[in-house]
Amino acid sequence: MDLNIAIEELLDKEAEDFEISKLLKKEIKHYLDNLEEIFQQTQGKAFLVHHTRKIDRFLSIIYRVVLRKMFREFQPMRNSVPIALIALGSYGREQLCVHSDIDLMIVYKETPGYNIREIIEKILYIAWDAGFHLGHRVHEISELPDVAKEDITIKTALMESRFIIGSNFIWMETQRQLGVIRRHEPREYVLSKLSESEKRHLKHPLTMEPNIKECVGGIRDANLAFWIASVRHNVFRLRELVGSVIDETDYTEYRAALEFIFRVRAALHLTAKKKEDTLRLDLVPDVATLLGIEKKNPKKAQKELVSRTLQSLDIIRKKSSYWIGLLSRPYLYEASHIPLLRKEFVEPGIFRCQDTLYARRGLKPKTFLHYLKLLLKEAALYPVVTDASFEHLIDRTEVPKSKGRQLVGAIRQIFYLPHSASVVKALYRSGKLPQTIQPMKRIMYLPQFDGYHHYPVDLHSYHTLLTLDNLRHDLLRPMFDALDRDSRAMLKLVALLHDAGKGRIRDHREVGADLFKVYAQKLGFPEQLVKEGILLIRHHTRMTDTIHNEDIYDESTVSRFVAPLNNRKLLDMLFILTYCDVNAVGENVYNTFTERMLKTLYFAAVEILEKPAIVDETAKRLRREQALKKLPEFKALPRSLQKKIAAIESNLFFIKHTAREILEIASRARSVIDYDMQITAGETLKIEIYRKIPINLGYLLGKLSHLELVTMEIFKLYDGVKYFVLEFNDTITPEEVPMVEQIIHDSFDMTKSIKLTRPVIKPKEITIDCEHTKTYALMQIKTANQRGLMAYVAHYFDLLGIDIATAVITTRKHRVNDLFLIEKNGKFCTNKKKILEELTSEE
Repeated sequence: MDLNIAIEELLDKEAEDFEISKLLKKEIKHYLDNLEEIFQQTQGKAFLVHHTRKIDRFLSIIYRVVLRKMFREFQPMRNSVPIALIALGSYGREQLCVHSDIDLMIVYKETPGYNIREIIEKILYIAWDAGFHLGHRVHEISELPDVAKEDITIKTALMESRFIIGSNFIWMETQRQLGVIRRHEPREYVLSKLSESEKRHLKHPLTMEPNIKECVGGIRDANLAFWIASVRHNVFRLRELVGSVIDETDYTEYRAALEFIFRVRAALHLTAKKKEDTLRLDLVPDVATLLGIEKKNPKKAQKELVSRTLQSLDIIRKKSSYWIGLLSRPYLYEASHIPLLRKEFVEPGIFRCQDTLYARRGLKPKTFLHYLKLLLKEAALYPVVTDASFEHLIDRTEVPKSKGRQLVGAIRQIFYLPHSASVVKALYRSGKLPQTIQPMKRIMYLPQFDGYHHYPVDLHSYHTLLTLDNLRHDLLRPMFDALDRDSRAMLKLVALLHDAGKGRIRDHREVGADLFKVYAQKLGFPEQLVKEGILLIRHHTRMTDTIHNEDIYDESTVSRFVAPLNNRKLLDMLFILTYCDVNAVGENVYNTFTERMLKTLYFAAVEILEKPAIVDETAKRLRREQALKKLPEFKALPRSLQKKIAAIESNLFFIKHTAREILEIASRARSVIDYDMQITAGETLKIEIYRKIPINLGYLLGKLSHLELVTMEIFKLYDGVKYFVLEFNDTITPEEVPMVEQIIHDSFDMTKSIKLTRPVIKPKEITIDCEHTKTYALMQIKTANQRGLMAYVAHYFDLLGIDIATAVITTRKHRVNDLFLIEKNGKFCTNKKKILEELTSEE
């Protein structure tokens, strides 16, 4: 049944107020439950207008019901009742969002015989009972000017008044009072709103979860432009200034951006089912769906939503800030200050005021290069700050697609300045950053959904450079200052472009390194510096990945970390870059724990760099690891197994074997239960043993001492499996293979023993280094080749419970060079003297 007919029936029955409220509440609920369907058909400002007018209709019904109940058959003319219902705030602007408060003002004129207060109370009570969340004000017309003086927020709300229903005469009188309110102390009002805006921007910066109402470029900034226009020009819509103050093209771009933000805000309210103006990451999927951003990949739809939101907010920021500057300028300057400003003229039409660059309205723009050089000149002295008027001037220039030598040189000069980030910020705010520094183009407004970064990629990159400009760290600042001028400039370029590869399918570090290489070469950086920059971008997450995912107190971890860097300069620059990168993630992300861990890793890496042999060995291993990871068979392995293979400790294992051999050995180890073996009897004998259970190595070698052992290698693999390779100078017949197999089987009986001949090793032929690394001791034997030598050493180590981590035995020209890496488990180094006495003797 039609709502009006249903209400008429209730009125005819003289129903109580609560019955009418109940009917209205049901109708309102039905309307709200179907809002998503309505949203799909309208969206944007049209949806907000539709919603606003629907609320108007409900309130109008309540108003008429109250008059009917109050006056019954003696209904006066509507204009005779000295009351008007007036919408305020977003409701007054016809921008009322779904769950926003309904700001209603009831204006009246005290007239005998109308029971005005009773009428007003009845209107409010029925509205409340019907479920409306009213933010209401009730004022006698003559009070309005004094009320507006009490609070700037009230004045602002009154300036956005819109007539809903009631007496047209009261509304006309109200409009006259509103005119008085607009004209009252405009300078104080504008300055107060500008101050309020500055505080709001500090509280709500543009982040990965922007508050689209309050943040920089949000709806409040659009409102502010209108409020100031209303005070200065007495307009009721910003569009009225198009053609005079506002350029048609600018307004069209601004309006399209604001329309999208309106759509996002409405979708946010509908998705959250409450008043919600922050585009939270958890709401993004549902908002994207509701807005109809359809993509085959839902993540791409979500990325498009956030990216378009960020871009729209930036467009609103750029346009509204320029208009706000133009509209408020008469209130900011006094005629007596003009002579002082003339002294601060940088060039005709451009002046400096309170360390900020301004441009005169209507100034014909020169070339982009001209203004870039001006920025460089300013930033050489102090961090340059630009007003929206100067940014608008730059925005009206064209950045040449084909950049000449002068422009390339000017762009390069940005990174040699002490305040590089201030120039980058001016280019960003003017909309010229992606055209100026092309690798930034694909990361403009690019969201990061990792829950870690507080800013989109472009702003994170800027904050990284800003942190480097403002570097005050006691350890890192001297490091940075110690770099030569070109290296400092290169590091600044790296700081800005370290994430330029994000948003692609490939690893962003690899893509970023490729982009940096091309761009740095175009800017004319020396080839060696370009190579260093590539390395830094390729490994810019290396320090944080290492401290969060690995044991930084393990020397092998530190060796692997530092191997690609290979020198102290690159290590220092990586530490500086990491510090700036983490600080730029968001407030308080870089904390004392991060600081302590990064310093620990850095100083451990410095120690490793003083051992070039270890660094070189680790670098070779890493190259072999990369080759292994490219094999299709390796990629097909379970991720857990891939990680186990990559975590095999021995560098030598990776260096001595090809990528395919590593894969074969590691794959075979996967099936070992107790032990496994492979005997190859060709021209020489080769025995491979995989074991999980202990092996009586002294017994094995003793039983095979009739064969000349030329190489023995022992490698720890994973899951407790050790891999032994024994190569002999002799071979055996096929008939002898079963005998050797039995010897190997018997070697896993730890009760077996064998009498061995003690070898002759001179004291000078054996060295023990218990400080070889933090994890391993090294023993080296260089002596004459003797049968049973290895068997004797292995047997003695078995008796002491010493575990050989890696052994490499080589024989050349009747002499052996045996290397043993032994875990520092407390049994080797504490028995060093005893071992030397047992193994050495004079001839």
